[in-house]
Amino acid sequence: MPLLRPPYRLTLSTTLVALACSLVMLAGCSKGGQQQAAPAAPPPAQVGVVTVQVQPLTLRTELAGRTTPYLVAEVRPQVGGLIQKRLFEEGSFVKAGQTLYQIDPATLQANLESARASLAKAQANVATAELRARRYDELVTIDAVSKQARDDAQAQLLQARADVATAAAAVKTAQISVQYAQVSAPISGIAGRSTVTPGALVTASQAAPLVTVQQLDPIYVDIQRASAELLQLQRAFAAGKLQRVDAGRARVRLQLEDGSSYPLEGTLKFAEATVDPGTGNVTLRAVFPNPKGLLLPGMYVRALLEEGSTPSAILAPQRAVTRDPKGQALAMVVGPDNKVQPRPLKVDRAVGDQWLVAEGLQPGDRLIVDGLQKVRPGATVQPVPVTPAASASGAGTGTPAASASASAMAASGATAN
Repeated sequence: MPLLRPPYRLTLSTTLVALACSLVMLAGCSKGGQQQAAPAAPPPAQVGVVTVQVQPLTLRTELAGRTTPYLVAEVRPQVGGLIQKRLFEEGSFVKAGQTLYQIDPATLQANLESARASLAKAQANVATAELRARRYDELVTIDAVSKQARDDAQAQLLQARADVATAAAAVKTAQISVQYAQVSAPISGIAGRSTVTPGALVTASQAAPLVTVQQLDPIYVDIQRASAELLQLQRAFAAGKLQRVDAGRARVRLQLEDGSSYPLEGTLKFAEATVDPGTGNVTLRAVFPNPKGLLLPGMYVRALLEEGSTPSAILAPQRAVTRDPKGQALAMVVGPDNKVQPRPLKVDRAVGDQWLVAEGLQPGDRLIVDGLQKVRPGATVQPVPVTPAASASGAGTGTPAASASASAMAASGATAN
């Protein structure tokens, strides 16, 4: 029995030490749990805001168009014959009245000589008829001839004079035909490709033109626009939301096919009075100066049409506007108590990397542009003002292509660039 006591005592001591350590650990865990149960409240999330302001805005719209010659003349011969010469260079500038082709005038000259001979014969017949009529007037007074013979002589005189007039007209026609043997340019412009060469036989008023001359300075740009957008624009003017620019004549600028800007400004001339039933579009026509011939017929261009202005436009960065599941535009605004308020918006059209807001925002509203992913309606936030330039530099949704597309869709009120 004595041999068993020392291990027993050692086991009891170890047990007491372990129990004491357990009590200490439980006490520490209890204190730690009390500390974790009452954590400090997180600070309000910081968000970048811009203050909404009204500003004057000139409204433009970007539309597709094609260039069209100012004047077009298809040159056709007015007399028949063989082409002797071509007197111009294809693709060169020709002046109105300049001879382009020479048709062999031999036959036409012969016709002219024949007409002149017929005129001389008719004039000789007039002299004979006048003598006869004068003689019969004297003889009828002494009853040497009958009154009927005198009347017949007067009628023959009148007929002879009519024959002279007919022959004179034939001479003039023959002279015109000889002149038409020189085919001239009816307008000044650029001569195109010639469809005939010397030696070709042509006929009067043939279907195929010899050459086409186009006046390219100035030049037209035909623009297609939806009729519904025109109605919207007219309502905006009628309601006073827009004011016309430059006494109602809209100014137009062009963007060329390679993306460069045309340096000269044009003006809108007129709009067609008929809507194309196939497309629902109305054709607008603008005229542009083209002194260097940079614009050629048939070129595809983008027309920036200046239509009106508004003194109180409200713009919102595109990055600040989201869409709800129904597609409604939505923005977050910081209220007076620094709480987030959702605002349904009615946006009109894109203006660069911003939206033109028609309804939903008021001047002085603090619009959240940064940190939207960190907030929810009703949450308290810490607003930090940001400059519009900094806001625009971070925009990810307002790409130029998207803005141009939105501009074209909003053609009636026009987007401003």
